[in-house]
Amino acid sequence: MSEVVTKAVAALQEKMAGESFDGSAKFVIEGEGSVIIEGDTVREGDDATDVTLTADRDTFEAILSGDLNPTAAFMGGKLAVDGDMSAAMRLAGVLA
Repeated sequence: MSEVVTKAVAALQEKMAGESFDGSAKFVIEGEGSVIIEGDTVREGDDATDVTLTADRDTFEAILSGDLNPTAAFMGGKLAVDGDMSAAMRLAGVLA
């Protein structure tokens, strides 16, 4: 597992702060690997999920830090969403 993915798992666990996500989502960090959120679990993995969000490392880090709004990243073409769009919106609510 890359250092970026390890840090992403820790950051997402902290951001969720005990919240649970109704569904499953995968963050693909281009060139680094992927992180899965399912229920209240965050882990490295590449399993099939309800929704997959793909971004480069800089975009992903900016979203996690709060410097970039996920909707703005999506509208600007920096974040690709594949799968259940309602799951992506629910995930944004959990991570806000």
